[in-house]
Amino acid sequence: MKIIEGKNAVVTGGCRGIGKAIALTLARHGANIAFTDLSYDDMARSLEEEISGFGVKVKGYASNAANFEETEKTIDNIAKEFGSIDILVNNAGITKDTLLMRMTEEQWDSVINVNLKSVFNFTKATQKYMLKQRSGSIINMSSVVGVSGNAGQSNYSASKAGILGFTKSVAKELGPRSIRCNAIAPGFIITDMTAKLPEDIRNQWIQSIPVRRGGTPEDVANVTLFLASDLSSYISGQVINVCGGMQT
Repeated sequence: MKIIEGKNAVVTGGCRGIGKAIALTLARHGANIAFTDLSYDDMARSLEEEISGFGVKVKGYASNAANFEETEKTIDNIAKEFGSIDILVNNAGITKDTLLMRMTEEQWDSVINVNLKSVFNFTKATQKYMLKQRSGSIINMSSVVGVSGNAGQSNYSASKAGILGFTKSVAKELGPRSIRCNAIAPGFIITDMTAKLPEDIRNQWIQSIPVRRGGTPEDVANVTLFLASDLSSYISGQVINVCGGMQT
């Protein structure tokens, strides 16, 4: 059953990890996909080819999500190409982890700009199209560390906590126009990013998870699909933890 067939979805940071899994899952269930990444390269072209196999329209865009004017141009181009934007998944993000005493201003600013400002940029640019059509679902990728904090990640935690407040505010502003806004807070998800952690640290994380495993990008993508579809038509302003029970 293709529960979002014919919908047009934008996925930021869509070329790898969680973003790629989301783009593929939404396409598998019938959505046309516009995805963005910092550059349009062989990885983007490969993803376009993979998504096109589902019989949907797809196009990748090079876009610096932290740049306001560039984001606005990208969204205008997507709207022109696809005709409408029904689903926005704000997934672009980076980490620059270190203890606060060692953190530089550049490490703070770059994480806040890519993780938090990008959500403002894409939501701001997309809302005019959703307001005009009086419908839409916005899904923002936060993190369990945005809920509970984490030593060595004050910049990342702050950016992801900011997304939660932004999500709840946008849900209240846009709800009267039938536009929903929700956040997902993934826990320990096995991606290229977490694979760089030392094995003992990964094992410690897994032992702290009640279901005793790390999550997969597909675990997050399935919740994104639910929030993008009409199955969640009465859900807005909420944070769903996808963490195997860590945040309990």
